[in-house]
Amino acid sequence: MTTTAPVGPSGTVDRTAPLIEFRGVEKTYSNGFQAVTPFDLDVARGEIVSLVGPSGCGKTTIIRMAAGLSKATSGEIVRRTDELAYVFQDPTLLAWRSVRSNVELVAKLKGVPKEQRRRAAAAAIQTVGLGAFEKALPRQLSGGMKMRASLARAITGAPELMMMDEPFAALDEFTRENMQKELLRLWRTNDFSAMFITHSIPEAVALGHRIVVMSAKPGRIDRVIDSPSPPTKDDAPRDTEALAETARTISVLLQEA
Repeated sequence: MTTTAPVGPSGTVDRTAPLIEFRGVEKTYSNGFQAVTPFDLDVARGEIVSLVGPSGCGKTTIIRMAAGLSKATSGEIVRRTDELAYVFQDPTLLAWRSVRSNVELVAKLKGVPKEQRRRAAAAAIQTVGLGAFEKALPRQLSGGMKMRASLARAITGAPELMMMDEPFAALDEFTRENMQKELLRLWRTNDFSAMFITHSIPEAVALGHRIVVMSAKPGRIDRVIDSPSPPTKDDAPRDTEALAETARTISVLLQEA
């Protein structure tokens, strides 16, 4: 497996090409467990792709390979950007750092000059609605506020591709719905693509332009479903009945699987 970020002869990137491509990607662990069987998928620029399926179907393995955190056994991943952000289920905030310091951390590790990263962090904190809490410590924040800080940290680095591994799973239903809206708002104002893992069928349908329905043992794509009413940059009204019908279809597919 190779992960590349190819550019043209003049150093330009083909922005019409998929941001990331999976070509026959497989993952088998040293104990012989096959986590992912040949996996083929393209993610376009500006697209949110939801991955939904049972535990053990390889969803996390797939985005870890895409991010370069794990190597595929075979196949190829072509990634046309090095600007990535990875958002985990746990906000992973450092307890002794303030919100502002946590949000700055990734940019600091990338070597962004202090004043530049502070401006970017301040803008991101305002964007997610935490302007009044930039000096607060994580223990002073609610679960939803911690996840907002995690999202602010992610967008501070201006990623082109967001890898999101069940980021809202631990939140209550009301906060979870608000965070879904917040993510779409950030997507509208920031130019990124996303691969979003979830066990929630309604969440997968609410966020995805396409929904990848996976089956387990070994992990594989069962169906890729185009959203009948995808998110739009202008926040146009969406067909809630069509989305509900899609969620019902996916539920039946997973039950059959």
